[in-house]
Amino acid sequence: MADTSRDKRKRIVTIPNLLSLFRLLLVPVIAWLYCWKGDYPLTAFVLLLSGATDIADGLIARRFHMVSDLGKVLDPVADKLTQTVALVCLLTRFQAVWWLLGVLVFKETVMTIMGILVIRRTKAVYSAAWHGKLATCVLYAVIFTHIVWYNVPQSVSAALAAAGAACILLSLVLYTAANLRRLKENR
Repeated sequence: MADTSRDKRKRIVTIPNLLSLFRLLLVPVIAWLYCWKGDYPLTAFVLLLSGATDIADGLIARRFHMVSDLGKVLDPVADKLTQTVALVCLLTRFQAVWWLLGVLVFKETVMTIMGILVIRRTKAVYSAAWHGKLATCVLYAVIFTHIVWYNVPQSVSAALAAAGAACILLSLVLYTAANLRRLKENR
């Protein structure tokens, strides 16, 4: 019997989900390489590997119709955990990262609460929007720059952190508007 669209969304073992799981396994490796080994080039490489598998899992999921409800949750969890751990690692050297991390944690807390409400009310899991992907790309660029430019001046660090925070806040506003619309439509 052929898989229906609903059956495909319920699948757990897919290549994109395995890639997201792989990214989750890279999180402690990033922390270990940065904080304990002090191997910044290798940390940057592992971060790039994580980013490449993030892009690959999305492309494979859409191209080969492997989008799953688990993947819609697992992928952003892997992203946020990677970002959070990388920012915590950077805190050991860059003070401006504190408020970038704070903005990220605030956004993700709000988005988690709203996401739970939306899923309960609509019985649907929604994919990331363009602004969420933009915020992710900018945040990874900020993190990567701090890792590879070991002696980045504090003023540049602060400017990069501000750019990352601005993208995160823009994404929060747009996601909040979309989620409030979904909640209103499904009363």
